[in-house]
Amino acid sequence: MSFDHGILNLTNWVGNVMMPTMAVVFVILGILQFSKGRDSSHSLYGVFGCLCVSGLTRAIETFAAQRAFDDPDRFWMSIVTLVDWFGNVILPLYAGAHVALGAMRLAVHSQINPTAGWLRHFTTAALCMLVSGLLRLVEFFITNGTAGVR
Repeated sequence: MSFDHGILNLTNWVGNVMMPTMAVVFVILGILQFSKGRDSSHSLYGVFGCLCVSGLTRAIETFAAQRAFDDPDRFWMSIVTLVDWFGNVILPLYAGAHVALGAMRLAVHSQINPTAGWLRHFTTAALCMLVSGLLRLVEFFITNGTAGVR
């Protein structure tokens, strides 16, 4: 067994076992604090922190394991995958959330006033979809290389 293999196993153990277990411990502590009438927001932050560490560990492992360890394009492919993930997953989900927020704010206030907050939500959603579309267009041109659009 090599040192690198041991570090990989330690990372998997922390990301897949320990951090979700610690998140459950923070949930239990939050319930206990809530039952005593105390502020339980710090336990909630602990839950989110543990789950974020677990998710980020898995994401970094996925991005780094796409190519062999001695491949010179490993860093480039990790960056391309990260940008692709943001452009195809995160930005459209964020845009959908802002469309929902804008619709709720428009339904609650029922005012068509350009200075109201609903316009900001719809504009944010449109900008997210614009950036997502531009990233997909750039990705299309990069993957086609010199062949261009036919």
